Amino acid sequence: MNTHSDGPLIDSFGRTVSYVRLSVTDRCDFRCVYCMSEDMTFVPRAQVLTLEELGQIARAFAELQIKKIRITGGEPLVKNNVLKLFDEIGAMPGINELTLTTNGSQLTRMAADLKASGVSRINISLDTLKADKFKELTRTGDISKVLAGIDAAIKAKFEKIKINAVILKNRNHDEVTDLVNFAIERELDITFIEEMPLGKVSDRSREEAYYSSDRIKEDLAQSFELIETTESTGGPARYIKIPNTKTKVGFISPHSHNFCSTCNRVRVTAEGLLLLCLGQEHSVDLKRVIRANPGDIEKLKKTIRDAMSIKPEGHDFDITAKPIIFRHMNSTGG
Repeated sequence: MNTHSDGPLIDSFGRTVSYVRLSVTDRCDFRCVYCMSEDMTFVPRAQVLTLEELGQIARAFAELQIKKIRITGGEPLVKNNVLKLFDEIGAMPGINELTLTTNGSQLTRMAADLKASGVSRINISLDTLKADKFKELTRTGDISKVLAGIDAAIKAKFEKIKINAVILKNRNHDEVTDLVNFAIERELDITFIEEMPLGKVSDRSREEAYYSSDRIKEDLAQSFELIETTESTGGPARYIKIPNTKTKVGFISPHSHNFCSTCNRVRVTAEGLLLLCLGQEHSVDLKRVIRANPGDIEKLKKTIRDAMSIKPEGHDFDITAKPIIFRHMNSTGG
């Protein structure tokens, strides 16, 4: 029987937190324009959580009745020996869902092992189907590796595979129909994401590049019948179905359709900061607690529980203003 200290995490607004996004690295083999600046400074490795520390944090959350852990980055699959962490979390009692967000570049060599470790769902970022546009958006990426990675994930037979696409006006907004057709052909889901105003970008105006979920839906309605649904995967996406396909189309809309009232998640950065909100700076330093109290999981759990009192009601994203959040998405945890 659970003691009070191991009961569910409930914030001061009555929301139960059941989902943690755990970033294992701020490094990535891509430099996507909406995620990083062109000349990035990464966290010194000594300041990044070790695999053992990441495992301890995951165990603490599992004992606090967290049901879902998503491993993120940067690009999580570039972290040395990261499969060890997937194996550890995949075997933890109480974790019903172990998921991954990846750029897909490493999946040809790792998809089968990830499936064997207990990963059930995988999100793969793909913002364009054009090789030259892909290179432009990622600065360093090779689309052929990602497409091969998607094929490897399909072959590994994950319970669910979803494409994530960040849509920018005059960059890739004209590809939303092609991206949905790509998903339909492979029986995948796809989610379109409004750009998060995190960190400073130099290649464009965020306001100018903003393309709302409603406009994407209008574009898709020219080619598809769209059926509204109340389905949820426990995250912020709203979904529609396309008849006679196995594909759901999701929309994550931090600007046009705020989802804060149902927020059930927190993030842990690669440096060990527990972020209580994607769009606010409220945080608690879990790394400091772990390194000052080696092996003391009860101290760690108490710190996490106490942090629920400062989880804010919502974010204040404003694409017309200078960024209120100066950390880039790669250091936030995708």
